[in-house]
Amino acid sequence: MSEPGESALVPELLVRDVGASLVFWRGLCGFTVRYHRLEEGFAYLVRGGAHVMLEEVGRGRNWVTGPLVAPLGRGINFQITVNDLEPLLTSLRDAAWPLFMPPEVKRYLVAGREVAVSQFLVADPDGYLLRFQVAAS
Repeated sequence: MSEPGESALVPELLVRDVGASLVFWRGLCGFTVRYHRLEEGFAYLVRGGAHVMLEEVGRGRNWVTGPLVAPLGRGINFQITVNDLEPLLTSLRDAAWPLFMPPEVKRYLVAGREVAVSQFLVADPDGYLLRFQVAAS
């Protein structure tokens, strides 16, 4: 059972270079390091209710089920709800970091009612897709 404020699901992503990943996740996307074991190439990151672990391939203990071929994370994107997209978009634009999908407003049917979100997608240095979203009117 998770503690209050803790996430019950925390993905652990294998990355090629934890330092480069931290520049992206922390520096550009606003995550904070809750704790790390850099000697093992490991960092636990948090942004609001979103939690993720990064682990460098070849350091520490990696659970690998098949060949790691770039881009990693094919077929998955991580939806992260934020209060405002603009600071993220500015940070990424200032770093000349390309977006995978530009901002859009998308309407989804949820439990019988329509919900609108503003969202965009960006790939991290290893190709994992992050879908940042905020409620739209």
